[in-house]
Amino acid sequence: MKPSLEDTLALMRDLRARCDWDAAQTHESLRPYLLEEAYEVDDAIRAGDDRMLKEELGDLLLQVLFHSVVAEERGAFDMHDVAGAFIQKMKSRHPHLYGDGERVPWEQQKARKRDSIVDGLPADLPALHRAHRLQDRAAGVGFDWPDVTGPMEKVVEELDEVRAELAGAPPPATASQTPVYDARHGRLEDELGDLLFAVVNLCRKAGVHPAIALDRANVKFARRFQGIETRARARGLDVKTAGLEALDALWDEVKRDEA
Repeated sequence: MKPSLEDTLALMRDLRARCDWDAAQTHESLRPYLLEEAYEVDDAIRAGDDRMLKEELGDLLLQVLFHSVVAEERGAFDMHDVAGAFIQKMKSRHPHLYGDGERVPWEQQKARKRDSIVDGLPADLPALHRAHRLQDRAAGVGFDWPDVTGPMEKVVEELDEVRAELAGAPPPATASQTPVYDARHGRLEDELGDLLFAVVNLCRKAGVHPAIALDRANVKFARRFQGIETRARARGLDVKTAGLEALDALWDEVKRDEA
């Protein structure tokens, strides 16, 4: 007979009763572990490793069980209340499947319950995710382009404004120079922020999550640059002193080999 969720819940209660470390934990002390386990699940998905994914999902489940049992001990709620809230929410999200309602996009449903699009967004949500969610929520109340044409034109518009700002006040000659946080820096920060926000919106309208797209780009860049480093070592070159022309030629080699 396979283990059930009730078995995992019983084990969590037993650990709280008999393990000093588990008994000492609180909602607050568990916060970093919850975040860490979520990232480890993401790593397993990225790696396409089912064995690792199974293990990491178990570690993430541990966090859900842990918080539920701590809340149960406080008399706040228990795991069955969590399950009940989950079932109620999922059914309310699908009124066309579990009732007589019509199919309504989730963001439109949520918008009816909010006073503002910022309500309920986590304070520590990464900026890229926050931009995507804000745009999603604005779209839920009708503030959205009908297709990708508008977002693409907006990206071009914002890029032109960055170009104009840089033309009027060029950046320091070298990136290593100490930045000056003056009015010019503030204007450039604003314009580049607008450009990034516009690119996030283009991703959203194209059906691509910007964080996933950027993660793929990071992985690709790291892989290609490691290819540069490998080739440089094989040819007796030091990447720190080889110069842009040599590194750029190696970059093109790596890209050709990938193709």
